[in-house]
Amino acid sequence: NPGAVVVKVSTSAQRVYVVENGRVLLATPCSVGTGGTTGRGNYRISYKNATKRRVSQPDAGYPMPYWQEWKPAYGMHWGFVKPYPNTMGCVRIPLKAAQKVFGLVRTGTPLHIASSQPWDETHGKNLPRLDDSRLPDPPDSYLKSPQVFADAAKGKMWNY
Repeated sequence: NPGAVVVKVSTSAQRVYVVENGRVLLATPCSVGTGGTTGRGNYRISYKNATKRRVSQPDAGYPMPYWQEWKPAYGMHWGFVKPYPNTMGCVRIPLKAAQKVFGLVRTGTPLHIASSQPWDETHGKNLPRLDDSRLPDPPDSYLKSPQVFADAAKGKMWNY
């Protein structure tokens, strides 16, 4: 029931939970913003775009597939996930999770960001600790090309 879906973000555990009527449909590791820049509070997904690119500097043109915005310039999207806060405020999630969350969430879906969530010690505890920092950076020519979105739609990125 799309009307009963809620997204919950735990900034301390770096986890995203998609919940329907109290039942976790999906749980995934994520990266949140440094220094609390992701914020806390209750929001709604206001805008979605599967092929969004960053418009501001630094890194204008950087791909942010499966973008789901909760306030201007803040969104949840595919991105490299690290085991520590490392974004400028966005919530980055792995590609296949980003695809699934994008499919489950509608414009208007509630989003609750807090330092912890009730599922951190159950569903969240068993999730892998991802560290994409060991992966080589894709070339800029690839990241700025349309191919990045074609690959994202297939559930793969560059050589990952």
